[in-house]
Amino acid sequence: MTSQAADRPEPAGSSRRSKITPEREQEFYDAVLEQLRECGYDSVTMEGIAASTRCSKSTLYRQWKTKPQFVAAALRSHRRTRCIDTGSLADDLREAARAAGELSGRDTRLLQALAHAAPQDAELQRALREALVEPEIAALKEIIRRGVERGEVPADHPALEYIPAQMYGVLRIRPVLEGEDADPEYLVRFVEAAVLPALGLT
Repeated sequence: MTSQAADRPEPAGSSRRSKITPEREQEFYDAVLEQLRECGYDSVTMEGIAASTRCSKSTLYRQWKTKPQFVAAALRSHRRTRCIDTGSLADDLREAARAAGELSGRDTRLLQALAHAAPQDAELQRALREALVEPEIAALKEIIRRGVERGEVPADHPALEYIPAQMYGVLRIRPVLEGEDADPEYLVRFVEAAVLPALGLT
């Protein structure tokens, strides 16, 4: 069981973050993200997070002040980077598709949960992009850059600029069109049927 010592009220004049360990902070973030996926943004409350993590509401409000700030911080804690380098552009794209598919359900639920709230809050929207969108696009562009450097595809190939939209567009839209997540097998098939042929790769 997690100790409650980190959740007691702080003495006057102490640092806002002095009583919360990084491990405890991540526990709060994990609880926020899980409730977002399960219940949606409107149903997430500071009170609910406090109850699920067995801390006081005042602890959360001292640390983050508002729900949008709390959710934005949780999203940033979720940010990840991937390093895929098989030595082949085609295989890198397959691996990128497989990796994206492994997280597609969780990420799609987060995007759906925040779809209405994020456009109304610039900080929340920025955190969403930083956590779920920009790292994926940057990793994919790095894969493409290496493929161009190896001479596998010309730098001016007209299909290159559309690869991120293809890869991550189908990832987000399949749940809407078919009611199923874009799992690894589906995304790899999509890459082999649509992305690689467009680049002249097999």
